[in-house]
Amino acid sequence: MQPTPYAELNAVLTYLVEGARTLLGDNFVGAYLQGSFAVGDFTEFSDCDFIVVTTRDIAPDELPPLQALHAAIHELPHAYWRTDLEGSYAPAAILRRWSETPRDPPGEPRRPDWADPGTSGSPPRAYPFWYLDHGSKTLVRSEHDNTQVVRWCLRERGVILAGPHPRELIDPVPPAALRAEVRQTMDLVLMLDLQPMHLVAWQAFWVGLFCRMLHTLATGAVWSKKASMAWAQATLDPAWRGLIARAAAVRKGDAAQSGAPADPAEAEATRAFARYAVDYADHVARAARED
Repeated sequence: MQPTPYAELNAVLTYLVEGARTLLGDNFVGAYLQGSFAVGDFTEFSDCDFIVVTTRDIAPDELPPLQALHAAIHELPHAYWRTDLEGSYAPAAILRRWSETPRDPPGEPRRPDWADPGTSGSPPRAYPFWYLDHGSKTLVRSEHDNTQVVRWCLRERGVILAGPHPRELIDPVPPAALRAEVRQTMDLVLMLDLQPMHLVAWQAFWVGLFCRMLHTLATGAVWSKKASMAWAQATLDPAWRGLIARAAAVRKGDAAQSGAPADPAEAEATRAFARYAVDYADHVARAARED
């Protein structure tokens, strides 16, 4: 299996897919990459976002072997990629289209005060997949990947590791639905005050995220961070070009740079850019309705 240009990552993905297929048996439908390895502009330091599709959900008493699989991946000799997987195990019926029904897995009702460990503590809304956070060894229930953005990336750009084409598994995501979700995400990120913001890497991440969300609102599609930052440089108020250029120059693989404390002035400028992005999005939406 050679789904990426990186031999060590391919070895980790082979271990994941073969292990999941063996453990799940006839419950295994397919395995895919989404995120940057699907939409493009990935690097040797990108996160690797996966989705394993199952026929039915994995019950808690069936989970320990999968937990052991992901713990074992952390012991592989491929130092970087063994800790850089992030993704979910998604039941096919739930993945087909986004819905708030059913909300909870069978036999696993969540309390109203349940806080999502994968989305900064959001309350329960839609179905939670079994989710592996970046750097984690343990699958947890989270709605992190139960989104229109993930479905669009997987259906339109997904990399097949095993199984049928994702277009056979996921209904088309209407541009209006994609735009509505992205606009809601903007409000959520503002409510959380763009936290965390303590490192240069996080400050740059928020700038890139708002560029990507505005690009999606403008086009009804999902784009890479690099493409969206270039679009933002050419489209938005020139006053933000410096901030965007500095964020684009931050490299995840340069620990001395990305791991440095965020400059308070840059952090405040990033929050101002986020407020500008929301105003810009709403202005464009109003203009479109008036036309």
